[in-house]
Amino acid sequence: MKNRLKDEELVTQYLVTSQSTYTELLYRRYAQKVYRRCFSLIKDPVLAEDFTQEIFLRVLHNLPNFKERSTFSTWLYAIAYNYCMDQIRHANRQTTVGIGEELIQTLTDEESDTIEFQLSHLSRVLQYLPADERTLLRLKYEEDQDIKALAHTLNIKDSAIKMRLKRSRDKIRRLYYNLA
Repeated sequence: MKNRLKDEELVTQYLVTSQSTYTELLYRRYAQKVYRRCFSLIKDPVLAEDFTQEIFLRVLHNLPNFKERSTFSTWLYAIAYNYCMDQIRHANRQTTVGIGEELIQTLTDEESDTIEFQLSHLSRVLQYLPADERTLLRLKYEEDQDIKALAHTLNIKDSAIKMRLKRSRDKIRRLYYNLA
């Protein structure tokens, strides 16, 4: 009987009774889908599993806030996407741009100083971009994701990804020279 209940009915029953069987059913229905969504964003199976667990803990904690303005699955996927993007942003903030040791050894002091200045300046410029633009650029150029993967991840058309990348690159170019 419980298996046939709609997601929203399971949420309501859980909120009324606090019986974990209702949330277990939701977990069984959506855990693999959330995992696949996380994996498509981060490409790391272990992290995707950890993120999935954390997302379901957050969902459980926030079930009283579910207002049925959308379906449960839409609400869940929004939480999953936002959590993954937050984790990516956090990781990107901690990532530093590095130059290979072999390359550094072949550069003169002047060239090395110039490159360090340019990278430092670029890093400052990136901070002026909105987080979603920074994330898109990092996924494309640091994580080397192709246009199709980005489009699938963000659930938009390839052409929209290309346009967003172009606009972000143009914005960086303007900021780079204006802030120099």
